[in-house]
Amino acid sequence: MKVIQVGIGGMGDFWLNIVNRSPEVEYAAYVETNADIAQQQIAKYNLDPALIFPTLEDALATVKAAAVINVTPPQFHKPISIIALDAKLPVLCEKPLSGTRADAEALAEYAERSGVLLMVAQNYRYSAVAQTVKKMLTAGELGALTAVSVNFYKAPRSVGFRDSMPQPLIIDMAIHHFDMLRYFLDSNPVEIFARTWNPAWSWFKGDASATVWAAFANGVKMNYTGSWVTQGQETPWNAHWRFEGERGVMTVEYDTISLQRANGVEDDGGSYHQIYGDKLQIPLVTMDRQAQDYLLYEFYQAVTTGTSPATTAQDNLNTLHFVFDAVESAESGQVIKR
Repeated sequence: MKVIQVGIGGMGDFWLNIVNRSPEVEYAAYVETNADIAQQQIAKYNLDPALIFPTLEDALATVKAAAVINVTPPQFHKPISIIALDAKLPVLCEKPLSGTRADAEALAEYAERSGVLLMVAQNYRYSAVAQTVKKMLTAGELGALTAVSVNFYKAPRSVGFRDSMPQPLIIDMAIHHFDMLRYFLDSNPVEIFARTWNPAWSWFKGDASATVWAAFANGVKMNYTGSWVTQGQETPWNAHWRFEGERGVMTVEYDTISLQRANGVEDDGGSYHQIYGDKLQIPLVTMDRQAQDYLLYEFYQAVTTGTSPATTAQDNLNTLHFVFDAVESAESGQVIKR
């Protein structure tokens, strides 16, 4: 399957590697507005300069492709995706679906009317860690869940559009963990309360730290705490997780999954103690492809066979509402209900 990639610098550089190692997908052309970036990537990847175009319209007028990969900054996701959808080309779009709630809603509706696939790159669902957690929850290993805690701490020295975003942690990073929560719980939040702040040492313009509480439609409560400017003891990108269930607790720490079950109560002369089973380490499921490699293959399958991927724009709107409801709560100081 031949694709046109729009944006080959920044995250686009990462996608160049993903596509180049795919057995099923190859490039028809590239779009890059920055001439310096184009020259850098020509030298780095030995790209054909004749296949690098300044606009998607120019590329579409010159080459034949089956799909488009949109790796532009969020504010350009909507116009670029619409150009591709109008050309009847399916789109795999980097997250977030768009930079604002209104644009995301409009874009998802546009894709629905067009009947052309618009898929969002929510790659964190597709790690061996996430798939193992989902498997354990689906099997009912913890019984009914009551609460989930998520802790995330990183300090990326980013460059580009993230530095000036108003809520970089929530919009560009927590969006992954929020999407994982929806996936793990098979439910959407109905109440959200958030507080965000920016430490004095932060190199971001917008708030890079946050705590978010949410109640889901299935009754599970969630507490999320994170920072993109931590000064030590970083977590993995997947974050640390704790799932509280009626029959035990499952944790994810440094990408290691552990399970401990409650085995009853012991009466020690009127003093009662909870009895726990051994803390078990859960082996990770085996995956031939993970993260963006998995997403690209799922996109290829959807385009070539007509199957529907999990992270369509229409479904991903629920993740965007989670994100922008948290932003709205942080800015208003109010609980947001849906």
